[in-house]
Amino acid sequence: MTEARNIIISGGGTGGHLFPAIAIRDQIVKDNPRFNVHFVGSIYGIEKNVLAHKGYKHTLLPVSGLQRQLNLRSIYKNLLLPYKLVKSNFLIKKLFSELKPALIIGTGGYASALPLMEGLKRSIPVIIQEQNAFPGITTRWFSKRANEVFIAFKEAQDFIENKCTLSGNPIRHGIDKGSRANGFKKFSLNDKTKTILIFGGSQGSLSINNLISKIIEPLTKLNIQFIWQTGPSNYNQFKSFENKFVKVLPFIENMANAYAVSDLVICRSGALTCSEITYCGKPSILLPLKNSAGDHQRKNAESLSKNGAAIIAEEGSLANKDFIELIDDLIRSEKKLKKMATNSLNLRYPNAVSEISKSAMRLTKNV
Repeated sequence: MTEARNIIISGGGTGGHLFPAIAIRDQIVKDNPRFNVHFVGSIYGIEKNVLAHKGYKHTLLPVSGLQRQLNLRSIYKNLLLPYKLVKSNFLIKKLFSELKPALIIGTGGYASALPLMEGLKRSIPVIIQEQNAFPGITTRWFSKRANEVFIAFKEAQDFIENKCTLSGNPIRHGIDKGSRANGFKKFSLNDKTKTILIFGGSQGSLSINNLISKIIEPLTKLNIQFIWQTGPSNYNQFKSFENKFVKVLPFIENMANAYAVSDLVICRSGALTCSEITYCGKPSILLPLKNSAGDHQRKNAESLSKNGAAIIAEEGSLANKDFIELIDDLIRSEKKLKKMATNSLNLRYPNAVSEISKSAMRLTKNV
């Protein structure tokens, strides 16, 4: 019987780094059950709750990113960084000695740096998966020495000193398999009316919610209906806007159905969001998050925009009237929507997790 082998997948802090890691793990275990996958993340990241809930083996490091704000709290946190790094490095060395991993996979975030560094020191094969058009600092640091680097946007190659594989992002299984009939029924909406899906990420965006609250009433008078995800913390503030044309939700459990019923999507331009809307072939109006690290959300949006799949709208740059006219003009034009939908679908990469899993099998074959 073949001996089981261990793989470490490191990444987290945000869902954008964690959920691709989980998708990669699930595909690897599906392809070859003899692999044991152990996650490494941070005690300060979303992985603290998600990994425990899923019952996945994991180690959480007491490491955090550099605080860029100039206040006493941030200064105090930065002063603790050396201690956190020393303690985290000790935990990583101990984990590597126990597991003797055959492969390290990094999906970004500050928690992924130490496992990647330790893997390279020990000459263990390394795979890096980068989600954004502008690579994060961890990718830029370690990609040159990685065995393989997978990217989701071709623009990322310009910033990486290694030949990359353009695979797209690992995304939620079945996200493009939603039912329009069930979706309209579930959201209590009219299947004959144009539908716009609005969201600012799983946690919501207060600035997007404020913007939508100012234009939603005149838009509903134009015979348009909406599914509006506010985020749990903002729901009570905006739930009063719900009516027969507007479904307001704190969180959308079945995003596949939400995508299926939508004719247009208005959202942020995080990497996984962009990958999902192109995977589903949806036209979009993208509102990049200002001050995102490396301005990566803008670069993600520009990748879709230059390929005719999306329109970029700057928060604060458009008057409410102009934004209403932009939405109305787009939703009324079947020709524009169809062309954008086709262009969006052309950016779809359906085999991301399969390609990464195959690479994992190949790199561990002779280890």
